[in-house]
Amino acid sequence: MNAKEIARVIKSGAVDTVIAAFTDHYGRLMGKRFDASFFLEHTLDHGTHACNYLLTTDMEMEPTPGYTFANWELGYGDFHLVPDLDTWTVVSWLDKTAFVHCDVNDEHTHAPVAVAPRSILRRQIQRAASSGYEPIGASELEYYAYRTPFRQASQQSYQNLEPLGWYLEDYHLLQGTRQEFFTSQVRRHLSASGIPVESSKGEWGLGQHEINVRYANVLRMADNHALLKQCMKELAEQAGISVTFMAKPAHGQAGSSCHIHLSLRRGSRSAFVAKNAPSNEFRWFLGGWMAHAPGFMVFYAPTVNSYKRYEDLSWAPTRLAWSRDNRTAGFRVVGSGQSLRIECRIPGADANPYLAYAAALASGLDGIANRIEPPPAFEGDVYAARSLPRVPDTLEHAVDLFEASDFVKASLGEDVHQHYAHFFRSEQRAFERVVTDWERKRYFERI
Repeated sequence: MNAKEIARVIKSGAVDTVIAAFTDHYGRLMGKRFDASFFLEHTLDHGTHACNYLLTTDMEMEPTPGYTFANWELGYGDFHLVPDLDTWTVVSWLDKTAFVHCDVNDEHTHAPVAVAPRSILRRQIQRAASSGYEPIGASELEYYAYRTPFRQASQQSYQNLEPLGWYLEDYHLLQGTRQEFFTSQVRRHLSASGIPVESSKGEWGLGQHEINVRYANVLRMADNHALLKQCMKELAEQAGISVTFMAKPAHGQAGSSCHIHLSLRRGSRSAFVAKNAPSNEFRWFLGGWMAHAPGFMVFYAPTVNSYKRYEDLSWAPTRLAWSRDNRTAGFRVVGSGQSLRIECRIPGADANPYLAYAAALASGLDGIANRIEPPPAFEGDVYAARSLPRVPDTLEHAVDLFEASDFVKASLGEDVHQHYAHFFRSEQRAFERVVTDWERKRYFERI
Protein backbone atom coordinates (compact mmCIF):
# COMPACT_ATOMS: atom_id res chain seq x y z
CA MET A 1 0.00 0.00 0.00
CA ASN A 2 1.10 3.57 -0.51
CA ALA A 3 1.04 6.31 2.11
CA LYS A 4 -2.31 7.71 0.98
CA GLU A 5 -4.01 4.31 1.20
CA ILE A 6 -2.52 3.70 4.66
CA ALA A 7 -3.73 7.12 5.81
CA ARG A 8 -7.22 6.32 4.56
CA VAL A 9 -7.30 3.00 6.47
CA ILE A 10 -6.09 4.61 9.69
CA LYS A 11 -8.44 7.59 9.47
CA SER A 12 -11.38 5.25 8.86
CA GLY A 13 -10.80 3.73 12.30
CA ALA A 14 -10.20 0.25 10.89
CA VAL A 15 -6.67 0.30 12.41
CA ASP A 16 -5.72 1.81 15.76
CA THR A 17 -2.40 -0.01 16.30
CA VAL A 18 0.59 -0.43 13.99
CA ILE A 19 3.40 -2.90 14.67
CA ALA A 20 6.75 -1.95 13.13
CA ALA A 21 9.16 -4.88 13.28
CA PHE A 22 12.41 -6.48 12.11
CA THR A 23 14.09 -9.80 12.83
CA ASP A 24 17.08 -10.43 15.05
CA HIS A 25 19.76 -13.08 14.45
CA TYR A 26 17.44 -15.88 15.47
CA GLY A 27 14.66 -14.73 13.15
CA ARG A 28 12.51 -13.45 16.02
CA LEU A 29 10.39 -10.41 15.28
CA MET A 30 11.36 -7.39 17.36
CA GLY A 31 9.80 -3.93 17.28
CA LYS A 32 7.20 -1.52 18.64
CA ARG A 33 3.47 -1.03 18.72
CA PHE A 34 2.39 2.47 17.69
CA ASP A 35 -0.82 4.33 18.17
CA ALA A 36 -2.03 4.45 14.56
CA SER A 37 -2.45 8.24 14.56
CA PHE A 38 1.09 8.75 15.80
CA PHE A 39 2.39 6.28 13.21
CA LEU A 40 0.60 8.24 10.49
CA GLU A 41 1.92 11.61 11.67
CA HIS A 42 5.51 10.66 12.48
CA THR A 43 6.63 7.08 11.81
CA LEU A 44 5.23 6.61 8.33
CA ASP A 45 7.57 9.18 6.79
CA HIS A 46 10.40 9.33 9.31
CA GLY A 47 10.63 5.80 10.70
CA THR A 48 11.54 5.10 14.28
CA HIS A 49 14.49 3.91 16.32
CA ALA A 50 15.45 0.89 18.40
CA CYS A 51 18.47 0.03 20.52
CA ASN A 52 21.26 -1.52 18.46
CA TYR A 53 21.96 -4.04 21.22
CA LEU A 54 19.15 -6.09 19.66
CA LEU A 55 21.65 -7.34 17.08
CA THR A 56 24.12 -8.43 19.78
CA THR A 57 21.94 -10.30 22.27
CA ASP A 58 21.60 -13.98 23.02
CA MET A 59 18.31 -15.88 23.25
CA GLU A 60 17.79 -14.57 26.79
CA MET A 61 18.13 -10.95 25.57
CA GLU A 62 21.43 -10.56 27.38
CA PRO A 63 24.01 -8.38 25.55
CA THR A 64 26.87 -10.62 24.43
CA PRO A 65 30.37 -9.09 24.70
CA GLY A 66 32.79 -9.27 21.82
CA TYR A 67 30.84 -7.59 19.01
CA THR A 68 32.33 -4.58 17.24
CA PHE A 69 28.94 -3.46 15.86
CA ALA A 70 27.55 -2.55 19.29
CA ASN A 71 28.92 -2.98 22.80
CA TRP A 72 29.10 -1.39 26.25
CA GLU A 73 32.16 0.65 25.23
CA LEU A 74 30.19 2.28 22.42
CA GLY A 75 27.24 2.85 24.73
CA TYR A 76 24.62 0.82 22.84
CA GLY A 77 23.07 3.54 20.71
CA ASP A 78 20.15 3.38 18.29
CA PHE A 79 19.58 2.27 14.76
CA HIS A 80 16.89 3.59 12.44
CA LEU A 81 13.89 1.44 11.50
CA VAL A 82 12.44 2.35 8.10
CA PRO A 83 8.99 0.88 7.35
CA ASP A 84 8.78 -0.97 4.04
CA LEU A 85 5.27 0.02 2.98
CA ASP A 86 5.13 -2.82 0.47
CA THR A 87 4.82 -5.13 3.48
CA TRP A 88 1.96 -3.27 5.19
CA THR A 89 -0.86 -5.63 6.11
CA VAL A 90 -3.79 -5.57 8.48
CA VAL A 91 -3.38 -8.74 10.55
CA SER A 92 -6.74 -10.32 11.19
CA TRP A 93 -5.78 -12.27 14.32
CA LEU A 94 -5.15 -9.05 16.30
CA ASP A 95 -7.84 -6.43 16.85
CA LYS A 96 -7.55 -3.36 14.59
CA THR A 97 -3.83 -3.98 14.12
CA ALA A 98 -1.58 -3.50 11.10
CA PHE A 99 1.92 -4.86 10.68
CA VAL A 100 4.88 -3.57 8.65
CA HIS A 101 8.37 -4.98 8.19
CA CYS A 102 11.22 -2.50 8.57
CA ASP A 103 14.67 -2.19 7.09
CA VAL A 104 17.39 -1.50 9.66
CA ASN A 105 19.52 1.54 8.81
CA ASP A 106 22.31 3.42 10.51
CA GLU A 107 20.93 6.18 12.73
CA HIS A 108 23.35 8.79 11.36
CA THR A 109 24.28 7.80 7.80
CA HIS A 110 20.94 6.08 7.06
CA ALA A 111 22.86 3.41 5.15
CA PRO A 112 21.64 -0.18 5.65
CA VAL A 113 23.01 -1.86 8.76
CA ALA A 114 25.06 -4.58 7.10
CA VAL A 115 24.62 -7.17 9.88
CA ALA A 116 20.80 -6.97 9.91
CA PRO A 117 19.31 -10.15 8.39
CA ARG A 118 17.05 -8.27 5.95
CA SER A 119 20.03 -6.21 4.77
CA ILE A 120 22.01 -9.39 4.13
CA LEU A 121 19.24 -10.84 1.97
CA ARG A 122 18.71 -7.54 0.14
CA ARG A 123 22.38 -7.52 -0.84
CA GLN A 124 22.10 -10.93 -2.50
CA ILE A 125 18.86 -9.94 -4.25
CA GLN A 126 20.66 -6.91 -5.65
CA ARG A 127 23.46 -9.17 -6.90
CA ALA A 128 20.88 -11.31 -8.66
CA ALA A 129 19.18 -8.25 -10.14
CA SER A 130 22.48 -6.97 -11.52
CA SER A 131 22.64 -10.16 -13.59
CA GLY A 132 19.03 -9.83 -14.70
CA TYR A 133 17.52 -12.37 -12.30
CA GLU A 134 14.57 -12.21 -9.92
CA PRO A 135 14.84 -14.99 -7.29
CA ILE A 136 11.58 -16.79 -6.48
CA GLY A 137 11.28 -18.84 -3.31
CA ALA A 138 8.94 -20.80 -1.09
CA SER A 139 9.24 -22.15 2.45
CA GLU A 140 7.69 -25.43 3.65
CA LEU A 141 7.56 -24.91 7.40
CA GLU A 142 7.00 -27.78 9.85
CA TYR A 143 6.15 -27.49 13.54
CA TYR A 144 4.90 -29.44 16.55
CA ALA A 145 1.73 -28.49 18.42
CA TYR A 146 0.91 -29.37 22.05
CA ARG A 147 -2.20 -29.14 24.21
CA THR A 148 0.00 -27.73 26.95
CA PRO A 149 -0.15 -23.90 26.95
CA PHE A 150 3.09 -21.92 26.62
CA ARG A 151 3.14 -20.72 30.24
CA GLN A 152 2.47 -24.19 31.62
CA ALA A 153 5.07 -25.67 29.27
CA SER A 154 7.61 -23.22 30.71
CA GLN A 155 6.62 -24.11 34.27
CA GLN A 156 7.12 -27.79 33.37
CA SER A 157 10.58 -26.99 31.95
CA TYR A 158 9.15 -28.08 28.58
CA GLN A 159 8.94 -31.69 29.75
CA ASN A 160 6.00 -34.10 29.54
CA LEU A 161 4.09 -31.94 27.06
CA GLU A 162 0.95 -33.44 25.56
CA PRO A 163 1.09 -33.43 21.74
CA LEU A 164 -2.09 -32.66 19.84
CA GLY A 165 -1.72 -35.98 18.02
CA TRP A 166 -1.12 -39.37 19.57
CA TYR A 167 -0.08 -41.43 16.56
CA LEU A 168 1.92 -40.79 13.40
CA GLU A 169 -0.26 -38.68 11.17
CA ASP A 170 1.56 -37.99 7.89
CA TYR A 171 -1.23 -37.03 5.46
CA HIS A 172 -3.73 -38.57 7.91
CA LEU A 173 -7.03 -36.70 7.59
CA LEU A 174 -8.75 -37.94 10.76
CA GLN A 175 -5.89 -36.90 12.99
CA GLY A 176 -5.60 -33.68 11.03
CA THR A 177 -9.28 -32.97 11.71
CA ARG A 178 -8.60 -33.15 15.42
CA GLN A 179 -6.15 -30.27 15.01
CA GLU A 180 -8.38 -28.20 12.72
CA PHE A 181 -9.56 -26.03 15.62
CA PHE A 182 -6.07 -24.51 15.43
CA THR A 183 -4.78 -25.19 11.92
CA SER A 184 -7.88 -23.85 10.20
CA GLN A 185 -7.50 -20.59 12.11
CA VAL A 186 -3.90 -20.32 10.92
CA ARG A 187 -4.90 -20.80 7.29
CA ARG A 188 -7.80 -18.35 7.49
CA HIS A 189 -5.92 -15.62 9.31
CA LEU A 190 -2.88 -15.85 7.06
CA SER A 191 -5.06 -15.65 3.95
CA ALA A 192 -7.05 -12.74 5.38
CA SER A 193 -3.79 -10.98 6.24
CA GLY A 194 -2.29 -11.07 2.77
CA ILE A 195 -0.23 -14.26 3.03
CA PRO A 196 -1.76 -16.67 0.51
CA VAL A 197 -1.89 -20.23 1.83
CA GLU A 198 -1.61 -23.32 -0.33
CA SER A 199 -2.24 -26.17 2.10
CA SER A 200 -1.62 -27.77 5.46
CA LYS A 201 -1.10 -31.41 6.33
CA GLY A 202 -0.14 -33.77 9.09
CA GLU A 203 3.53 -34.69 9.28
CA TRP A 204 5.36 -37.73 10.57
CA GLY A 205 5.71 -36.85 14.26
CA LEU A 206 3.16 -36.83 17.07
CA GLY A 207 1.31 -33.53 16.74
CA GLN A 208 3.58 -32.46 13.87
CA HIS A 209 2.11 -30.45 11.02
CA GLU A 210 3.23 -28.48 7.99
CA ILE A 211 1.80 -25.35 6.42
CA ASN A 212 2.72 -24.14 2.95
CA VAL A 213 2.22 -20.61 1.70
CA ARG A 214 2.40 -19.54 -1.92
CA TYR A 215 5.76 -18.80 -3.53
CA ALA A 216 6.88 -15.20 -3.98
CA ASN A 217 10.01 -13.17 -4.65
CA VAL A 218 12.46 -14.17 -1.95
CA LEU A 219 12.28 -10.94 0.09
CA ARG A 220 8.50 -11.21 0.29
CA MET A 221 8.85 -14.92 1.04
CA ALA A 222 11.23 -14.29 3.93
CA ASP A 223 8.91 -11.56 5.25
CA ASN A 224 5.91 -13.89 5.00
CA HIS A 225 7.87 -16.70 6.67
CA ALA A 226 8.76 -14.52 9.66
CA LEU A 227 5.18 -13.26 10.04
CA LEU A 228 3.76 -16.77 9.61
CA LYS A 229 5.71 -17.98 12.65
CA GLN A 230 4.57 -14.97 14.68
CA CYS A 231 0.97 -15.57 13.63
CA MET A 232 1.11 -19.22 14.65
CA LYS A 233 2.63 -18.48 18.05
CA GLU A 234 0.08 -15.76 18.79
CA LEU A 235 -2.85 -17.93 17.65
CA ALA A 236 -1.51 -20.79 19.78
CA GLU A 237 -1.40 -18.40 22.76
CA GLN A 238 -5.01 -17.40 22.08
CA ALA A 239 -6.07 -21.06 21.76
CA GLY A 240 -4.37 -22.10 25.00
CA ILE A 241 -1.94 -24.47 23.31
CA SER A 242 1.74 -24.21 22.29
CA VAL A 243 3.75 -24.72 19.13
CA THR A 244 7.47 -25.10 18.57
CA PHE A 245 9.73 -24.59 15.59
CA MET A 246 12.68 -26.36 17.22
CA ALA A 247 14.48 -28.52 14.69
CA LYS A 248 14.35 -31.54 17.02
CA PRO A 249 12.01 -31.09 20.00
CA ALA A 250 12.08 -34.73 21.12
CA HIS A 251 14.38 -37.72 20.84
CA GLY A 252 12.84 -40.46 18.72
CA GLN A 253 10.54 -38.09 16.84
CA ALA A 254 11.03 -36.65 13.38
CA GLY A 255 12.71 -33.28 13.21
CA SER A 256 10.97 -30.20 11.86
CA SER A 257 12.36 -28.87 8.62
CA CYS A 258 12.04 -25.78 6.50
CA HIS A 259 12.52 -27.05 2.96
CA ILE A 260 13.24 -24.04 0.77
CA HIS A 261 12.45 -23.94 -2.93
CA LEU A 262 14.32 -21.60 -5.27
CA SER A 263 14.30 -20.66 -8.91
CA LEU A 264 15.43 -17.66 -10.92
CA ARG A 265 13.19 -15.69 -13.22
CA ARG A 266 14.39 -13.53 -16.08
CA GLY A 267 11.53 -11.24 -17.03
CA SER A 268 8.39 -13.39 -17.10
CA ARG A 269 10.22 -16.65 -17.83
CA SER A 270 12.24 -19.07 -15.74
CA ALA A 271 16.01 -18.83 -16.20
CA PHE A 272 16.17 -22.48 -15.15
CA VAL A 273 14.59 -23.62 -18.42
CA ALA A 274 15.90 -23.39 -22.00
CA LYS A 275 14.03 -25.00 -24.90
CA ASN A 276 11.89 -27.00 -22.45
CA ALA A 277 14.95 -28.50 -20.76
CA PRO A 278 16.99 -27.55 -17.68
CA SER A 279 19.30 -24.67 -18.56
CA ASN A 280 22.99 -24.23 -17.89
CA GLU A 281 22.04 -21.64 -15.27
CA PHE A 282 19.93 -24.23 -13.48
CA ARG A 283 22.81 -26.71 -13.44
CA TRP A 284 25.40 -24.17 -12.32
CA PHE A 285 23.12 -22.70 -9.66
CA LEU A 286 22.63 -26.19 -8.23
CA GLY A 287 26.38 -26.80 -8.40
CA GLY A 288 27.17 -23.60 -6.52
CA TRP A 289 24.48 -24.17 -3.91
CA MET A 290 25.80 -27.64 -3.18
CA ALA A 291 29.46 -26.63 -3.23
CA HIS A 292 29.02 -23.89 -0.64
CA ALA A 293 26.45 -25.61 1.60
CA PRO A 294 29.04 -26.72 4.22
CA GLY A 295 30.46 -23.21 4.60
CA PHE A 296 27.01 -21.68 4.98
CA MET A 297 25.64 -24.49 7.15
CA VAL A 298 25.12 -22.22 10.17
CA PHE A 299 22.61 -20.18 8.16
CA TYR A 300 20.57 -23.35 7.57
CA ALA A 301 21.11 -24.95 10.96
CA PRO A 302 21.74 -22.15 13.50
CA THR A 303 21.47 -23.85 16.90
CA VAL A 304 22.96 -26.73 18.84
CA ASN A 305 19.61 -28.47 18.55
CA SER A 306 19.57 -28.12 14.75
CA TYR A 307 22.13 -30.88 14.32
CA LYS A 308 20.12 -33.46 16.29
CA ARG A 309 17.78 -33.52 13.29
CA TYR A 310 20.32 -35.01 10.88
CA GLU A 311 19.75 -38.71 11.53
CA ASP A 312 19.72 -41.42 8.87
CA LEU A 313 16.26 -42.79 8.03
CA SER A 314 14.63 -39.77 9.69
CA TRP A 315 13.45 -37.86 6.56
CA ALA A 316 16.15 -35.27 7.23
CA PRO A 317 19.10 -35.20 4.80
CA THR A 318 22.42 -36.41 6.14
CA ARG A 319 24.52 -36.29 2.97
CA LEU A 320 25.19 -33.81 0.20
CA ALA A 321 23.63 -35.18 -2.94
CA TRP A 322 20.99 -34.18 -5.44
CA SER A 323 18.35 -36.26 -7.08
CA ARG A 324 15.12 -36.06 -9.01
CA ASP A 325 12.15 -36.31 -6.65
CA ASN A 326 14.04 -38.28 -3.99
CA ARG A 327 13.32 -37.32 -0.37
CA THR A 328 16.53 -38.90 0.92
CA ALA A 329 18.67 -36.31 -0.89
CA GLY A 330 19.70 -32.95 0.55
CA PHE A 331 18.84 -31.31 -2.78
CA ARG A 332 15.72 -32.46 -4.62
CA VAL A 333 14.85 -31.25 -8.11
CA VAL A 334 11.10 -30.89 -8.53
CA GLY A 335 8.65 -29.45 -11.02
CA SER A 336 8.93 -29.20 -14.78
CA GLY A 337 8.81 -26.53 -17.43
CA GLN A 338 8.35 -23.08 -15.91
CA SER A 339 7.89 -24.62 -12.45
CA LEU A 340 11.29 -26.35 -12.43
CA ARG A 341 13.00 -25.53 -9.15
CA ILE A 342 15.48 -26.76 -6.57
CA GLU A 343 14.28 -27.85 -3.15
CA CYS A 344 16.93 -27.77 -0.43
CA ARG A 345 15.94 -30.06 2.43
CA ILE A 346 18.83 -29.09 4.71
CA PRO A 347 17.36 -26.09 6.62
CA GLY A 348 15.46 -26.76 9.83
CA ALA A 349 12.35 -24.99 11.04
CA ASP A 350 14.60 -22.98 13.36
CA ALA A 351 16.42 -21.26 10.46
CA ASN A 352 16.23 -17.49 10.07
CA PRO A 353 14.62 -17.23 6.59
CA TYR A 354 16.54 -14.09 5.60
CA LEU A 355 19.87 -15.77 6.30
CA ALA A 356 18.89 -19.10 4.72
CA TYR A 357 17.73 -17.48 1.49
CA ALA A 358 20.77 -15.19 1.43
CA ALA A 359 23.12 -18.18 1.76
CA ALA A 360 21.30 -20.07 -0.99
CA LEU A 361 21.37 -17.09 -3.37
CA ALA A 362 25.01 -16.24 -2.72
CA SER A 363 25.98 -19.85 -3.36
CA GLY A 364 23.87 -20.36 -6.47
CA LEU A 365 24.86 -17.07 -8.07
CA ASP A 366 28.51 -17.97 -7.55
CA GLY A 367 27.77 -21.26 -9.24
CA ILE A 368 26.49 -19.42 -12.30
CA ALA A 369 29.34 -16.90 -12.28
CA ASN A 370 31.99 -19.61 -12.09
CA ARG A 371 30.11 -22.37 -13.93
CA ILE A 372 30.31 -24.80 -11.03
CA GLU A 373 29.11 -28.22 -12.13
CA PRO A 374 27.08 -30.29 -9.68
CA PRO A 375 28.00 -33.92 -9.09
CA PRO A 376 26.04 -36.54 -11.05
CA ALA A 377 22.46 -37.04 -9.94
CA PHE A 378 22.19 -39.74 -7.31
CA GLU A 379 19.75 -42.60 -7.65
CA GLY A 380 18.75 -44.80 -4.76
CA ASP A 381 18.90 -44.45 -0.97
CA VAL A 382 21.18 -41.56 -0.07
CA TYR A 383 21.22 -42.70 3.57
CA ALA A 384 22.98 -45.90 2.45
CA ALA A 385 25.57 -44.08 0.34
CA ARG A 386 28.42 -43.88 2.83
CA SER A 387 30.84 -42.48 0.25
CA LEU A 388 28.88 -39.24 -0.15
CA PRO A 389 30.03 -36.18 1.87
CA ARG A 390 28.04 -35.76 5.06
CA VAL A 391 26.46 -32.52 6.23
CA PRO A 392 28.29 -31.00 9.24
CA ASP A 393 27.16 -32.88 12.33
CA THR A 394 27.58 -30.29 15.11
CA LEU A 395 27.29 -26.55 15.49
CA GLU A 396 30.97 -26.40 16.44
CA HIS A 397 31.97 -28.12 13.19
CA ALA A 398 29.68 -25.85 11.18
CA VAL A 399 31.09 -22.69 12.79
CA ASP A 400 34.61 -23.88 12.02
CA LEU A 401 33.65 -24.25 8.35
CA PHE A 402 31.91 -20.86 8.34
CA GLU A 403 34.94 -19.11 9.84
CA ALA A 404 37.36 -20.81 7.44
CA SER A 405 35.40 -20.14 4.24
CA ASP A 406 36.92 -17.41 2.08
CA PHE A 407 33.84 -17.59 -0.14
CA VAL A 408 31.47 -16.92 2.75
CA LYS A 409 33.64 -14.04 3.92
CA ALA A 410 33.68 -12.50 0.46
CA SER A 411 29.92 -12.97 0.00
CA LEU A 412 28.96 -11.38 3.31
CA GLY A 413 31.77 -8.88 3.74
CA GLU A 414 34.39 -9.22 6.43
CA ASP A 415 32.49 -7.28 9.12
CA VAL A 416 29.30 -9.30 8.65
CA HIS A 417 31.27 -12.54 8.53
CA GLN A 418 33.02 -11.76 11.82
CA HIS A 419 29.75 -10.64 13.42
CA TYR A 420 27.95 -13.90 12.68
CA ALA A 421 30.97 -16.07 13.42
CA HIS A 422 30.96 -14.51 16.89
CA PHE A 423 27.19 -15.00 17.20
CA PHE A 424 27.23 -18.70 16.32
CA ARG A 425 30.39 -19.38 18.34
CA SER A 426 28.77 -17.71 21.36
CA GLU A 427 25.68 -19.90 20.92
CA GLN A 428 27.84 -23.01 20.79
CA ARG A 429 29.85 -22.06 23.89
CA ALA A 430 26.74 -21.12 25.85
CA PHE A 431 25.53 -24.70 25.47
CA GLU A 432 28.88 -26.17 26.44
CA ARG A 433 28.74 -24.38 29.82
CA VAL A 434 25.32 -25.79 30.78
CA VAL A 435 24.74 -29.02 32.73
CA THR A 436 21.81 -30.82 31.09
CA ASP A 437 19.14 -33.16 32.45
CA TRP A 438 20.64 -35.91 30.26
CA GLU A 439 23.95 -35.59 32.12
CA ARG A 440 22.33 -35.67 35.56
CA LYS A 441 20.22 -38.70 34.69
CA ARG A 442 23.20 -40.54 33.24
CA TYR A 443 25.95 -39.66 35.70
CA PHE A 444 24.46 -38.49 39.05
CA GLU A 445 24.42 -41.89 40.72
CA ARG A 446 26.06 -44.31 38.34
CA ILE A 447 29.46 -42.79 37.69
